Amino acid sequence: MGSRIGYSKFANQIARLSGRPKTFAMAATVIVVWLITGPLFGFSDTWQLVINTGTTIVTFLMVFLIQNTQNRDSQALQIKIDELIRATKGAHNALLDLEELEQEDLEEFRRRYQLLASVARKDLERGDQDTGSPEA
Repeated sequence: MGSRIGYSKFANQIARLSGRPKTFAMAATVIVVWLITGPLFGFSDTWQLVINTGTTIVTFLMVFLIQNTQNRDSQALQIKIDELIRATKGAHNALLDLEELEQEDLEEFRRRYQLLASVARKDLERGDQDTGSPEA
């Protein structure tokens, strides 16, 4: 568990740092320096290979780090939403784990809520309240 916590902290730190303006400026500076050195190296294949290899490695590693932070953020958000559903009187606890359902089951829930929204809009147009539930 200790190594996973270390990786999570590392991934969070890198994700935060990569989104900062200073980091963008540093990356842009690297590109500018690379461009300026083009004539020095005669725009050689090696000169091109340096930037291609560097950007490929950085991109490859960043995909995993950012995906890790995105997964944890999504899970934390889902848990918070689940807690709101659980704690809300009259809420449908069947909605707690929607992310685990198959696509066709999700579509059925979506259809129910689209119908509920349509009815609510019509209620508002008539001056009624727009509250209700999917089973009504």
